[in-house]
Amino acid sequence: MAPSKIHSNIIFSQQIEAELSKIIDGFPAGKVFLLTEDVPDKLCLPLIGQLIETHHIRKIVIRGGETNKSIRSVEQVWEVLSKHGADRKSLLINIGGGMLTDLGGFAASTFKRGMAFVNIPTTLLAQVDASLGGKTGINFNGLKNEIGVFNEPDAVIINTNFLKTIDHENFLSGFAEMLKHGLIKSPEHWEELMTYNLGQIDYEALQAIIAHSVAVKEWHVLNDLTEKNIRKALNFGHTAGHAFESYALYEGRPILHGYAVVYGMIVELYLSAKKCGFNETELETISGWLLQKYGKFDIARQDYEALYELMTHDKKNEGSRINFTLISEIGKVEINQDCPKELIFEALDYYRQL
Repeated sequence: MAPSKIHSNIIFSQQIEAELSKIIDGFPAGKVFLLTEDVPDKLCLPLIGQLIETHHIRKIVIRGGETNKSIRSVEQVWEVLSKHGADRKSLLINIGGGMLTDLGGFAASTFKRGMAFVNIPTTLLAQVDASLGGKTGINFNGLKNEIGVFNEPDAVIINTNFLKTIDHENFLSGFAEMLKHGLIKSPEHWEELMTYNLGQIDYEALQAIIAHSVAVKEWHVLNDLTEKNIRKALNFGHTAGHAFESYALYEGRPILHGYAVVYGMIVELYLSAKKCGFNETELETISGWLLQKYGKFDIARQDYEALYELMTHDKKNEGSRINFTLISEIGKVEINQDCPKELIFEALDYYRQL
C-alpha cells in the first residue's frame, strides 16, 4: 500500500522501515537515538530491527505504565542522551504507546532546549490521539500531564500492523478517543464507528477509519495549536475523565485512559443534556452502548468530593471555574461551559446509577 498523508508530518504507511530510513538519513551518523518501553521492545521493535542495526541507533528502554510517566524516567532518557553526545542536531525516535510518546516528546523538547523527535505509535490510543498534536508531558504530584510543553514531532508514522500486538482492552481504550472525535465533529465518523465490528477487527478497513479520526484531531490542532479556543473541543470527556483516571490510580485500581474518557463522556453527555440541550433519548442510547462495551468504574457518593477536587486541577480551567467542553448535538461542540458543583454531582449520580 502506498503511503498517504493527512498533514505534512503524519504518514500512513505499511513500509515503515522505508519511511523511517528517509527521516534518519537527514541526521548525522551517531546522532540518532530510539526510546521505547519494555513491552514494545519485545513485540514491536522486531518490525524495524534491521534498521536499528544498519544505522547504529542507540536504544533506550524504560519501564512502561502510567506510574512511570515521571520526571525520573525523563532523567533516565536525558542521562543516556548526555552521555552519548546528543545535541540539537540529534533525533529521538519514540516507539510505544501514548505514555511513551508523551514522555519522549517532552524529553526531546527540553534536552539542549530542543532536539528533533519522531513518534511511531504502537497502540490505537497513541495513533489517533496521544502521538499527535504536539502535546508532550509527564505526570506530577498524582496529577496527569501536569508538566509539559507544546512541541510538534518532526513526523508521526502510523502503521496498523503494530495494533496486532495489543490486547482487546487497549484496543477499546484507543477506540474511545475515536468515538470522542465522532461526537465532537463528525456524525459520519460516529456512524462508521458504531457499525465497526469490534469482535472481529479488520485491520485493513481500520486504517481508513483511523485516517478519518486523525483528520478530526488535526483540524482542531491546525486551527488552534496552543489550545486557546476551538482545540478545547478535544477535551470532551476529559475533564471528568482525567478525574476518574487520577482517582482510580490513587485508589490502587487503575483504569486505562480510554475507559476513563468513556466514563467522563457519559458524565459530560449528561451535562450537555442539562446545559446545552443535547437530546435525552440519545443520551440514554449512547450511555447504554458505552456501558455495554466498557463496563463501569464503581464510585460511591462519598467519592464525589475527591472527583470534583481533581476536576478543579484541569489545565483548561480559568480561575475557580471548571471549564467543560460539551455538545448540543453530535458534531456540534460547545466550549467554555461552566457547570455548578450541584450539577456536576447530579451528573455523577446519573453515571453511578446506570
